[in-house]
Amino acid sequence: MTEKTPNPSNRQDPHLDHADDTDEPAFDWMRPAAAGTATAGTETAATGEPAASAGTAPVPRAGVPAPQAGSRADRKAAEAAVEPAAEPQGRGTHFREPLPTSALQVRPPQDEVERRNAERELANNTKPVLPRVMQVLLAVFYPLILLVLAVRAVTSPLFLWVEYNRPGFPGDGYGFSTDDRMTYGSYAVDYLSNWSGPRYLGELVNRSGDALFQEGEVSHMADVKLVILSAFAGGALLILLSIVAIVYLRRRSPGGVRRGLFAGAIVTLAIILGLGTLAALSWQQFFTEFHRIFFASGTWTFALDDTLIRLFPGQFWVDAGIVIGALVLVASVVTLILTWPTRKRRGLAGGAAATGEVNNADKSGDKSADTNDDKTAARNAEARDRRAGTAGVPA
Repeated sequence: MTEKTPNPSNRQDPHLDHADDTDEPAFDWMRPAAAGTATAGTETAATGEPAASAGTAPVPRAGVPAPQAGSRADRKAAEAAVEPAAEPQGRGTHFREPLPTSALQVRPPQDEVERRNAERELANNTKPVLPRVMQVLLAVFYPLILLVLAVRAVTSPLFLWVEYNRPGFPGDGYGFSTDDRMTYGSYAVDYLSNWSGPRYLGELVNRSGDALFQEGEVSHMADVKLVILSAFAGGALLILLSIVAIVYLRRRSPGGVRRGLFAGAIVTLAIILGLGTLAALSWQQFFTEFHRIFFASGTWTFALDDTLIRLFPGQFWVDAGIVIGALVLVASVVTLILTWPTRKRRGLAGGAAATGEVNNADKSGDKSADTNDDKTAARNAEARDRRAGTAGVPA
């Protein structure tokens, strides 16, 4: 055949095996043949030449020099024989990471397991603190709210009209008729709940044109108004906080509202019974000590002919105290009845019914099992009888 390549025929191929080139890839045909891989009498598939016998050096191919001792290919082969090469993580390979549940297969020590179980049990048995705080606040706010609402009912023209027109109420010995009392008394009651200044009462005059209330009376009514408005504002704030507590308990603690109101009703009854006992034993001393708590000494004592005493005599305050105590007592008793912890309200009725259903199911299951056992025993007896009868019949 004719050489068509432009290269001259006597060109020497360059030596491709450089020991210093660490980036040169190691091809399989550049490595020495392992012992026992080729036997005598066999030929290579590519060239048809006889393969080297076991234990002999490989025959070099034309134009390719034999691998030198200590070349890079020999070193690679030796390293491969000593330890397997690590799998590269380049292109074409997949990174293998441990399964996410592989750590679950390792069981922790027994003391660690016991500690975790104890913490889990403690967390299950421990009740949240905030619902308990809300219940306590609701129980504390409830008697105060009832007291403020009762005071608001007394400081109204309706109670004033009922008091002036009830039989047995003492009249005015200085000339005020029931109509005069109702007119002048309504001004005093309205002043306690409006935003007017002391002039609202200071500029009032009677039929003769004289000032209706003296300066000391106007000053005392201003003090009373400050106490009443503060009580109303505090009651409104307590009502708002109680509504927040009720909404929270309805969502977070089933039965928490009932328990809070029940405790509040008990506290209210205790307070009302205590204060009622003190007032019944000595009303005058109770009334005096009450005024000393809220008003300065000497600012709340008046003469019998002063307008405040003629409009609001001692019997008026006795009746007002009785009405306040009665309203609070009735409200607390009704609340106590409505929130009494019966089995149904505590949720035990459903549990008892479920227990009864389980017991009935167990009983029916026991009866079914007994019936099945009886049927099985009867079938076994019939089978034994048939076998005995068959054995007694001659062939």
